[in-house]
Amino acid sequence: MKKVIAVVLVVMLVGGGWIFMFERDSATVPIEQGHGPSPTLPAPNPTLIPTLNAAEASSWPDGVMPKAADGLKVEAYAKGLDHPRWIHVLPNGDVLVAESNRPPKGDDVGFSIRGWVERALMRRAGAEVKSANGITLLRDADHDGTAEMRATFLKGLDSPFGMAFSKGTLYVANTDTIMAFPYEEGQTAITAPGEKIADLPAGPINVHWTRDIVAGLDGAKLYATVGSNSNVGENGMDLEKNRASIIEIDLATKAVRVFASGLRNPNGLAWEPRTNALWVAVNERDEIGSDLVPDYMTSVKEGGFYGWPYSYFGQHVDSRVKPQNPDLVARAIVPDYALGPHTASLGLTFNTSNLFGPEYVGGAFVGQHGSWNRKPRSGYKVIFVPFSDGKPSGPPRDVLTEFIGPNDKARGRPVGVAIDIKGALLVADDVGNTIWRVSPASAQ
Repeated sequence: MKKVIAVVLVVMLVGGGWIFMFERDSATVPIEQGHGPSPTLPAPNPTLIPTLNAAEASSWPDGVMPKAADGLKVEAYAKGLDHPRWIHVLPNGDVLVAESNRPPKGDDVGFSIRGWVERALMRRAGAEVKSANGITLLRDADHDGTAEMRATFLKGLDSPFGMAFSKGTLYVANTDTIMAFPYEEGQTAITAPGEKIADLPAGPINVHWTRDIVAGLDGAKLYATVGSNSNVGENGMDLEKNRASIIEIDLATKAVRVFASGLRNPNGLAWEPRTNALWVAVNERDEIGSDLVPDYMTSVKEGGFYGWPYSYFGQHVDSRVKPQNPDLVARAIVPDYALGPHTASLGLTFNTSNLFGPEYVGGAFVGQHGSWNRKPRSGYKVIFVPFSDGKPSGPPRDVLTEFIGPNDKARGRPVGVAIDIKGALLVADDVGNTIWRVSPASAQ
């Protein structure tokens, strides 16, 4: 009964515009202690009303940009896009941008107070805009750091996100399918009908709808991320089949199997350049306090289980999940590197160029979309994690910051990250509708 009353109170607060000031807990651990291979994990602090502290979406004032780290500069590679989420750089240097958002819910999904509150939260954060369902091509032919050409590359897609190019074929991950399209270098639009390679778990609820893909190093397989259909299984585990996982697709046979599981909401996939290991950025669970649970990036082991929903960071059991599964908890793999609680770390790319200098070579850039379930807020920036011998080797460094303006509103929110053909970093900003380009201050 108390929980029902609390939820009704939340609805009333939403209606009055106060919900985002109503916070029930605050972080007790410095955010820095939520980074690295052994983050601090205090006791869970669940509350009747979870902390709701999303930054209201705004826009970039004229002449204002994110702040680049010392020794770096940032410029707008392209402005005026439609909710740009993900980036893929083609071999000739053309940049593909997935302009996308969550698909509409089906008619068979009934009203729920929780869902209504979540949608109100997403509207405030700028995440409820209609999906453009397309991919735009950007070209910087004169190599001045700004794309002077823009073309509609693909349209009529279904909440597209990840893209991969291999052996003359462009693969696109819709929220429910992977499609293949023939591509010739320099092509500025694809009109040929795509071929469906595989179905992906989706459905009318489809809580975590984003699907990233990466081609295997030999081009024989694809790997796709599929997030969970809930926070911690509260919608029923029957709706979690093949979710919270990385899916492997054999391109010759189109056979599909789960490659790794227990990953609540995996997004950015990338091959670590020294060891050729597959890495992924993962968003962990919410609603057990501002200090829990750190999002993370990790190498992915074939057949590995990473805890969700039964436990986190190895054998830390989540008591909210009933029934438990002790056998799975016992073999849950501890992730390699925590990225801070509630940072919404989505984009992941490894730096294989020399443009930024030796201290950046081989490390990982991570786009942190920003928290809603933490006080104070976390994320809302791009970071760099140094690597040595194929493993993270130090604390993260801020690369791009000040996405939250002086009025406490989000002028932008970073998502996908990619290295362009000259070695600079591209960042998709879905609230600012901009692709930012970061390079050394001395670079031309």
